[in-house]
Parts: sequence; C-alpha cells; structure tokens
Amino acid sequence: MDIDYAIRKDEPPAITETSTPDAADLYEKWERSNRLSVMFIKTKISAGIRGSVEQYDKVKPLLKAINEQFATSDKALASTLIMQFSSIRLTGIRGVRNHIMRMRDIAAQLKALEVEMSESFLVHYILCTLPQQYGPFKISYNTHKDKWSINELLTMCVQEEGRLGMEEGEKVNFTIQGKKKKDQAKYKGKIPAQLDIKKESKCFFCKKKGHMKKDCSKFKSWLDKKGYAKT
Repeated sequence: MDIDYAIRKDEPPAITETSTPDAADLYEKWERSNRLSVMFIKTKISAGIRGSVEQYDKVKPLLKAINEQFATSDKALASTLIMQFSSIRLTGIRGVRNHIMRMRDIAAQLKALEVEMSESFLVHYILCTLPQQYGPFKISYNTHKDKWSINELLTMCVQEEGRLGMEEGEKVNFTIQGKKKKDQAKYKGKIPAQLDIKKESKCFFCKKKGHMKKDCSKFKSWLDKKGYAKT
C-alpha cells in the first residue's frame, strides 16, 4: 500500500450509493493513506506547534499549516541571526580564522532564509570587525585594486595574524631585555646588605632562653649541691 498516496493525489469523490466498485476502492485507498499519514505526521511534529495543527484531519491541509508555522519561525530565526552577525567583533589578534568562518556560516544560514548579502559586502564587513591592530592591513586592502573573495580574505588574514604575532613577540622580548639591563645597571657595584641574624641563646640545663648553661643560676646551685667545682 502507498502510504503517501493521499499526499500525492487529491481526495476522490466520497462514496455514495451510485459509486462504482472501482471508485469505492479508490476512495478507501485514499482514506486509509490519509489517516495513516496524518497519524504519522502528528507523532513527529514538535510540541511547540502541535496544538495549532491538531484540528486537521486531512494530510494536505495539515502539511500546509505546518509550513506556515515554520515560515513564521524562519522570520524569527533570521532576526536572531542578523543580530548575532552585527554584534560579532574580534577583540584580539588571535583567532581570526574562526572569526571569519563563524561570520561566513551565519551568512550562509541567512542566505538559506532568503536574506542574502553579496560576497563583496561580506568581505568589507568582516574587515570592519577586526581590531585596530589590523588597521594597516585594512588600509592596504582598501587601496588595493583587486577585490578578494571570502577564501582569499581568510588566507590573507591568517597570514597577517602570524605577522602580528611575531611582531608582538619581538616587542615583549625587547621590553624584557631592556628591563634586565636597567636592573643590572642599577645594582652594578653594589653589594646587597646582609641581614644581621642573631641567634637567641638557650640554656641546656633549665631549658630557658636568654642565657647560656654556664651562666645559669640553677646549674650553679646544682654544682654546689653535688660538690663539683665549677670549671
């Protein structure tokens, strides 16, 4: 049995007393296909739109209603994507490849929703989202005669990212070396002052601090009691 028969064919005339056996069989075939199709579709649609299409008992009007629901959803999705697209900015010199690929992906989604933008506009807009470190690079493109495709822009931006990264590393090394030389010049010829470390004396006889065993009064008394002469 063709389950999708009711989707492909219009509803035949209803069975009456004057219907021929062939006409009756044709209607029963369509009615069975329609019932199964409606049942299957309603079990697969999302809960968010199920309530608005529950009243349909024929497959073609049901499919039309579902398409209208998704047309409304497409408009909302397009608005969301446009807001995302217009708010994306690259905040540092790193990650330019992912940045461009993300914007290109959003542009492709918008195109599928019939919101198209030319490749030339996309290239210019992406350049505007790059940080100030890419300023000379953007000036170079604006003064260049040829126009770039998205793929060419991606390649050139990745190369520029590498150049900026090397330049940044050189600046960091220069700063560190300069600081080291400055510190060396500052302390040249000077001997760091040594801390005056004093050890607090402790008596090994009475275990009290502040005096040595030989000066301990208790130790002297103990010697006298034992009859030992102090040496």
